[in-house]
Amino acid sequence: MTTRRDFLNLAGKSVIAAGVGLALPKQLLAVTGSKNEHLIKKPMETAANDWIKSLPHFGIGGVPLGNEFEEVTDEQAHGTLAAAWEAGVRYFDMAPWYGLGLAERRFGAFLHNQKREDFYISTKVGKLLKASKNNRGHEMFPHAGSPNSPVYDYTGPGVRRSVEDSLQRLGIDSIDMVFVHDLSSDFPWFDRPWTEYYDIAKKGAFPELNKMREEGLIKAWGLGVNTPEPILMTMRDATPDVFLVASQYSLIDHENALHQLFPEFRKRNIKAVIGSSLNAGFISGSNRYNYNPKKPIPKEYFDKRDQLNKIAASHHIDLRTAALQFSSYPDVVASMVVGARTAKQIRDDAASLQVKIPADFWAELKSKKLIDKDAPTSMGHA
Repeated sequence: MTTRRDFLNLAGKSVIAAGVGLALPKQLLAVTGSKNEHLIKKPMETAANDWIKSLPHFGIGGVPLGNEFEEVTDEQAHGTLAAAWEAGVRYFDMAPWYGLGLAERRFGAFLHNQKREDFYISTKVGKLLKASKNNRGHEMFPHAGSPNSPVYDYTGPGVRRSVEDSLQRLGIDSIDMVFVHDLSSDFPWFDRPWTEYYDIAKKGAFPELNKMREEGLIKAWGLGVNTPEPILMTMRDATPDVFLVASQYSLIDHENALHQLFPEFRKRNIKAVIGSSLNAGFISGSNRYNYNPKKPIPKEYFDKRDQLNKIAASHHIDLRTAALQFSSYPDVVASMVVGARTAKQIRDDAASLQVKIPADFWAELKSKKLIDKDAPTSMGHA
């Protein structure tokens, strides 16, 4: 049997392509079939951007199951992932950073018992994990109980090692998409300016990910970040396929992505995966905006949420439902990933995507300038 280390060093070998997906809007939460034979190909026989079109339109993200905000037990995490699978979710996104290894181990404990061709998976690179008695796990993720400290490594060998480590934690033999993680001005833990790490990635991680894509070890790559600047820089400096656009396209905040990022995506035939369409729970009622619970939330965000809730209620719409559908509408969006802590949350999120939202609701939001006049309000529109 080929080991994972052998796997990562074999160029040009065939790999297992991911198969079953979800489609919006007709059968959003139903498995579309068994193996999609047209996907079972060597990656170089199908362009990455064509492969991305087969990505399920809805997936589960791993932040909550990395215990970023509060403790979730292993049993609860397994129940959440099992509920996602039962709801038809077949796309799973995580990162070594989430709980410093905890999320990947939990996702892997569930997914390694599933057929590999039946799901899609993405993870991230840029942070290697080093176990030590003197680790920073409690400082960075106090609820995770991790024995690890992160080592920021955006070199070519570093990202290849990161993929190998993720495969071991996940207990699977292939990863579909890789996102270079948190290469952005908002990441608070860097020990030097983020642009210095970007320069390292431009010379190291980006060419190496191109090579891994050519070898067939991954199918696509891009960045997973919370700000637009590194995305624009990477499109200029490299040949990415897809970006995890996190915290940038929601009912609360979407203008920059709509007018700055998405036109460039269309020019380059690049797709987006939308992350944090609920602003890490803020839209659904949390008093935390995005991923920094200590950062003060602007009053205008609370005011906007209140206005959105009132209008949603008048149309008999749940605001979470509207927010999830809103993030799925642009034509450049291949998928979106939503974090879920409990089985109920992922079931509710999945069900929200089947609800029909009246056009009058969106028209009222535009008339009151609560969403951009150019924001798409139906599937697949620019």
